[in-house]
Amino acid sequence: MRRIFNSKLTFALFLLIVVFSIGVFGYKLLSGYTWVDAFYMTVITITTVGYGTLKVLTPAEKIFTSILILSSIFIVGYAISVITEYLLSKNNIGNFKRKKVKHEIDLIKDHVIVCGYGRNGRQAVLKLEAYNKEYVVIELDEDVVEHELEDGKLFVEGNAVEDEVLLQAGLERASTLICALPSDADNLFVVLSARQLNKGLKIISRATEETSFQKLKLAGADNVILPDKIGGDHMANLVVTPDLVEFLDNLSVSGNADSINVEQIPFEKVCSNGKELAIHQLDIRKKTGCSIIGYKKPNGDYVVNPEPSLVVRKDSKLILIGRPEQIESLKNLYDV
Repeated sequence: MRRIFNSKLTFALFLLIVVFSIGVFGYKLLSGYTWVDAFYMTVITITTVGYGTLKVLTPAEKIFTSILILSSIFIVGYAISVITEYLLSKNNIGNFKRKKVKHEIDLIKDHVIVCGYGRNGRQAVLKLEAYNKEYVVIELDEDVVEHELEDGKLFVEGNAVEDEVLLQAGLERASTLICALPSDADNLFVVLSARQLNKGLKIISRATEETSFQKLKLAGADNVILPDKIGGDHMANLVVTPDLVEFLDNLSVSGNADSINVEQIPFEKVCSNGKELAIHQLDIRKKTGCSIIGYKKPNGDYVVNPEPSLVVRKDSKLILIGRPEQIESLKNLYDV
């Protein structure tokens, strides 16, 4: 489409130059005008402004002027329509938006890149928006990208398996990559490429087949999610332990202050001075009303319902539960 516009625009400009040149040289040769007067006569003739001639025209000059007017009406009209169509075309407006988005992407860092804007990708984006996390989406469908760019979202059009597209999304500066493509093979390829381009990147990938789980882990994915397996387990749990599942379903981590019940806090927030303290020394329960239900060790292992004597180490995280107002108090106290 862009090539068509460019070829039409080039042809229209060529016709304008030709008719203008004929006019200038015609008046110069037929009337003996100076170059300035010939230029002036050509301009007022082609634009049909009707200012009048510099002198009385001879029959030959009248015929030449008439032919010039008739030809210029069609050529100038065609040129104006092509130029207007080009300036207002969807492609050029889209190009402007893409340049603006590219500039914004170049300015952010520690953001999340979401590959694929299908069902899982959309859910991931909604969660990221709820927590005000900066993100960039890579999507192959041009219509989807155009629609989302209208809403001011950061989208990159292209195939996520290509290194160039990943780099356009700021992979080298990103903190996390979410692979939500429908094909396990594509997700595997993206994980391999991303791990090579950014060694410290956290990679979370979707998988359809259980046989892909280990392959994605070996390729460099930190976490592999099997949506179908999780959905099946959840439905079975509603049969065998319905009350427990319903209770867990009511624990919101959506980021909405009116419903959130679970939150995590890193070591540097609870121990802002860098000093390692035991859980009972932090006294979070008394300060906020929230209870500590989990502890993530620096090596990634989890401790459920940790003892009050457990010392919170650097690079660890606490997981807390509470009512929405208690979680809000927790956020305000520790600036989460």
